Amino acid sequence: MVSPSGEQFEISAAGYVAVVTESGAALRSLRHHGRDLVHGFGEDEMSHGGRGQLLVPWPNRIRDGRYTFGGRDLQLGLTDPGRGNASHGLARWAAWTLEEHTGTSVSLVYRLMAQTGYPWVLDLHVLYDLSADGLVVTQTATNLSTEPAPYASGAHPYLCVGDAVEDLELTLPAHERMLADDRQLPTGTVPVAGAYDFRSPRRIGDLVLDDGFGSLDRVDGRATVTLVEPSSGRGVALWVDERHRWLQVYTAPSDGPRPALAVEPMTAPADAFNSGTDLVSLAPAGTTGDELSASWGIHAL
Repeated sequence: MVSPSGEQFEISAAGYVAVVTESGAALRSLRHHGRDLVHGFGEDEMSHGGRGQLLVPWPNRIRDGRYTFGGRDLQLGLTDPGRGNASHGLARWAAWTLEEHTGTSVSLVYRLMAQTGYPWVLDLHVLYDLSADGLVVTQTATNLSTEPAPYASGAHPYLCVGDAVEDLELTLPAHERMLADDRQLPTGTVPVAGAYDFRSPRRIGDLVLDDGFGSLDRVDGRATVTLVEPSSGRGVALWVDERHRWLQVYTAPSDGPRPALAVEPMTAPADAFNSGTDLVSLAPAGTTGDELSASWGIHAL
């Protein structure tokens, strides 16, 4: 029998234990001294709700799956047919190949072949590395084609502290929120205000979020989101490097269980293939700019 998510690669260091899967090179679980830091999925399950998946060569959504690049009009498959969008890239269900597995780290690779709607070849690489500082994830793409390729990356971890998010305090160092229509496609940006301003720690309560946040405050190049249980002081933090200009923050609807908060690092926001916002044009193979790396990480508080 093969697990729905394929081979399982466990790594550990300094009380942290993580499991990464062959399917999508996804982060299935992350614990610190037995405490869950992410709400993942079981070994006998496939990822659901995007849990732990890597989102390349674009995160979030592309309107109607259509875009123009390099003078060509292109059409992707609609992987979010309910909203008529192409969602979360082309590699999250692929079988990634193990490159190296040590006690504290694992790296996997996947060659994304040219296909309908995305006629470029990319070599994708991810490194998961554990230490006393927590988990560091580095995602790299190299363009093997003879023409520039549009590229953005993201990831889909769900942070958790205990079993519900309502009484947790969220700190989100963002000054800008992206407005979206009923298809979760961007219509503009506004300064964060009122219920959406988490620049100082504030209880989530029954607020429903599925919003992109930008203009991130950084310390030493990193922007850090924290989720803390005030009664115990326990918490979890997610940081992103300077390549990650956006964070998508998602709660489940308030009329059901809400065990975790998705905090999704993104180098570009939703529909970047059309807007061009923070979209990278990867140069052709063998030229300067044919590779891009971006890092993010999670650690216990």
